[in-house]
Amino acid sequence: MSDMDRTPLLSLRDVEVTFTTSAGPLAATHGVSFDVYPGETVAIVGESGSGKSTTAAAVIGLLAQNGRVTAGQILFDGEDLASRPPSATARLRGTEIGMVPQDPMSNLNPVMRVGAQIVEALEDNGVARGKAARRRAVELLEEAGLPDAEQRANQYPHEFSGGMRQRALIAMGLSCRPRLLIADEPTSALDVTVQRTILDRLDVLTAELGTAVLLITHDLGLAAERASRIVVMYRGEVVETGPALELLRDPQHEYTKRLLAAAPSLASRRIQMAKKAGLEDVVARDLLAVSHGQGVGSADRRASDREDTADNIIEVKGVTKVFQLRGRGLLSRNTPFTAVDDVSFVIPRGQTVAVVGESGSGKSTVARMMLDLTPPTSGTITFNGEAVGGANRAAEVKFRRQVQPIFQDPYASLDPLYTVYRTIEEPLKAHGFGDQVARRKRVHELLDDVALSTTLLRRYPAELSGGQRQRVAIARALALNPDLVVCDEAVSALDVIVQSQILHLLADLQTRLGLSYLFISHDLAVVRQIADQVCVMENGKLVEQGTADEVFDNPRQSYTQMLLEAIPGAGLELGLVG
Repeated sequence: MSDMDRTPLLSLRDVEVTFTTSAGPLAATHGVSFDVYPGETVAIVGESGSGKSTTAAAVIGLLAQNGRVTAGQILFDGEDLASRPPSATARLRGTEIGMVPQDPMSNLNPVMRVGAQIVEALEDNGVARGKAARRRAVELLEEAGLPDAEQRANQYPHEFSGGMRQRALIAMGLSCRPRLLIADEPTSALDVTVQRTILDRLDVLTAELGTAVLLITHDLGLAAERASRIVVMYRGEVVETGPALELLRDPQHEYTKRLLAAAPSLASRRIQMAKKAGLEDVVARDLLAVSHGQGVGSADRRASDREDTADNIIEVKGVTKVFQLRGRGLLSRNTPFTAVDDVSFVIPRGQTVAVVGESGSGKSTVARMMLDLTPPTSGTITFNGEAVGGANRAAEVKFRRQVQPIFQDPYASLDPLYTVYRTIEEPLKAHGFGDQVARRKRVHELLDDVALSTTLLRRYPAELSGGQRQRVAIARALALNPDLVVCDEAVSALDVIVQSQILHLLADLQTRLGLSYLFISHDLAVVRQIADQVCVMENGKLVEQGTADEVFDNPRQSYTQMLLEAIPGAGLELGLVG
């Protein structure tokens, strides 16, 4: 049956959302129009600020107090929600329109048991009460794929992993069997394997219920894999829409082409397809270089530049880390937990070594030990031939200058009370770098290195975008001219376009400054674009390591194969040039 023969469940017609600000009215979306049919999954893609989440909030009536729909229609089952009072739209929430929000860490009440929160949703919407609601809450958790659901229902959110929290939110969103489910970046904070499990479960549940899904995401690979149609938004407008695979293979708008080029999952897939087509390795690498604007052959030039300096900057030998987990009872004994188990690898000078694995695999613990923030239980770590940790104060200060971190969350890793200038100047002052004039000159140089304007010097982190904050964090890490930079999930919190810009920046800085990187990530699609060597960790053990080509083209371990298969869009047939 064609779309012409069906009636849309949701239809947006020229929708404009305006926010009242101190500077006057601000239109966040302009003329947004698209349809969602019963049982269909439609994905809205775009970077932060494109208006995709604002559009979803307008549909479900959850705009901020200063926001309102100022033009157009939002037709749900033929009724215009935009012209109805807020109370009328509120009655549809849960029963007719459900929602799975983005952040599983902040969208569950930390002082309520998970089951009680689902019971609350059931009772508020008149679905069930008392014992019946409690039984139904357990059933919903089971449907969402949580093992031991009856026991889990009595636990608090902090006792759940990120994936388990997201399953609980899915159970809550589908608890009243809504006809439309809005999933706003439902897996962006999760590992690729957990992401696939969650989305597979969501697909099964919505298919069984006949629920339509409006999926909000910035990843075109994920959108194409999960949705039948894609709506591309840019600066508050719909710039392109169409069937998912058709849009991927023949994008018309320049912004869609940029999203395609920037998406790590699709870049990884293009490299894989190029090699299957019998293209030379240099051609596959050039496809990657072009997608980042580096120019043909830059990746190979970077490799050849390193050939003369292939000694190891850091060596990890037989490192083990055992934590003592405190027992729950007053008289209970501590339980040893081995987070890292006999791990060994090296980082050649001027190269990037990636350590990948799921949450809990031990990769961040390895990073903390290499930064001398956590002492190993056994084994040795040597930097430039000298042991890390246990040295005198002078050696420790020298090590801190030479090894710098870039953390995952650009919102949490910068002091909100420090200006950009003070943030970058702080390590210079702490290590006695020159006088105030010399430090100011150095701060300006660093801003230039990370392609930020000096007009930002007096701004605070709250006044910057996520990408700008991460560039400030990189500038701070480079302030003391380090030899090794430890990037712990340094791009996982960013949109794909900003992510692409940061990866390009890191590669450019490595070429110009001769930096070495330890790159911690759960996203193998990102790793393929930046790493020379890859180490795969599972449950604290190093299960596979080799060059990026060896690990991606011929993975030996089933765990590595599972990680690769979980990359969104891994099975899509794409054109070789995006």
